[in-house]
Amino acid sequence: MAGGQGHLDLMPWYARLGFALGLSIVIVMGTMSAMAHESAWNAKTIACLLLALMIVAGMGATTYYYHLHENDDQPQSGDDDSVTLLHPPDAERAR
Repeated sequence: MAGGQGHLDLMPWYARLGFALGLSIVIVMGTMSAMAHESAWNAKTIACLLLALMIVAGMGATTYYYHLHENDDQPQSGDDDSVTLLHPPDAERAR
């Protein structure tokens, strides 16, 4: 989740927890598989690597989603606080 603190604050806690726990479990399982077999690169290690890449892609997609929708929960009001046209006072118009 590399979108910055503002994007992380918008995400629910269970999404952050799920991604972090999932990635850490996959990394540990891949490390265990690499150490348990003769060759470090075996089918289970590659599967763990692909699963870790999918989780990281999910993290990026979730962060991007919250980046796009960060202003959706603010109400849209008809009041516009900006000045669109400034009219001089009546005394200056008379000149």
